[in-house]
Amino acid sequence: MALIQIVLAQLFGTSLWFSANSAGDDLLRAWQLQPADLGLLTNAVQLGFILGTLGFSLTGLADRYPASRIFACCALLGALTNAAFALLAQDLTSALALRFLVGLALAGVYPLGMKLVVSWVPEQAGAALAWLVGMLTLGTALPHGVRYLNTGWPWQGPILVSSALALVAGALILRLGDGPHLVRKPGAPTLRLGQVLLAFGEARFRASALGYFGHMWELYAFWTLVPLLVGRLISGPVSGAAFGVIACGSVGCVVGGWWSRRVGSARVAAVALACSALCCALYPWVAGGPGWAAALLLAVWGASVVADSPHFSALSARACPPASVGSALAFQNAIGFGITVVSIGLGTRLWPSLGDQVAWLLLPGPVLGLLALRPLLSDGAVSIQR
Repeated sequence: MALIQIVLAQLFGTSLWFSANSAGDDLLRAWQLQPADLGLLTNAVQLGFILGTLGFSLTGLADRYPASRIFACCALLGALTNAAFALLAQDLTSALALRFLVGLALAGVYPLGMKLVVSWVPEQAGAALAWLVGMLTLGTALPHGVRYLNTGWPWQGPILVSSALALVAGALILRLGDGPHLVRKPGAPTLRLGQVLLAFGEARFRASALGYFGHMWELYAFWTLVPLLVGRLISGPVSGAAFGVIACGSVGCVVGGWWSRRVGSARVAAVALACSALCCALYPWVAGGPGWAAALLLAVWGASVVADSPHFSALSARACPPASVGSALAFQNAIGFGITVVSIGLGTRLWPSLGDQVAWLLLPGPVLGLLALRPLLSDGAVSIQR
């Protein structure tokens, strides 16, 4: 029951992340923006998230206070700032400030949601985190789906729905509370400023984190570019197709979580990285052929591009001391999302000149991630559930 509540809260809370992108075509017209400006809106969220996760990790706040309270407060902040973007933003400048605050709030939703999972079901963390990231993926796609189902709504409608869902997420987690595991014991040593950096001295954590960083080069840039890629394949509104491509990732996460019980998290992550790398390499060639082939490859890409994410979190959580799991995951997130700022910025800026060939810009990420993951693969079926 606890896992179900956390998973639903993650779905609802992370719908804030790409809510602005669901209105991308309307904002291009209303504010006379360029595709690169949509990248700026996404990166404003990423930058807020990076600073927030750095704050939580380096100060140890992610492990000093109950994760459920931090999650609930941040979900409330995210809901309010997201609603302010829909109702008050008049141009790109004001929109960037509000999207930055949304990202700052999400720093207390995503990594703290992962810590909550480990605190409730540590023996099933790999599969459980797969459900969690699957819901993050579905939450990312949700604004596109809401917009597709309600095509008569103004662009603000799906964004306000995301805010309402984030409020529900906060209430669910506040009612649930923290699990019995990873509870900070009375009298435990105070977490020192910057103590989380010591986690990188552990070889297994370092291998998992470096693999995650390669994965992140590709993931959020791909999600940002999906509406543009789909727009070259179909005429008319792209919201429904964009929802479908991104939502395929939730299926990939769930299947990967089930498979990890048999082969371990490291092997599932490696297969997902290899599959998404292949999609990056092939897509520019396939996009020039039949539309159905390109659509099928986009669906496979959407499923594989995020299927490795929960397993990097599971491997990293297993490799670091229990007392600093929240801080370590938040710090890993901070660096990973810093990488996304570069790939999103490059991808959206080069889109007008590269078109479908922008996929090749994402290819180094999964390739380098695979190389970084090799030490964990040599250990056999590595899994946090062991």
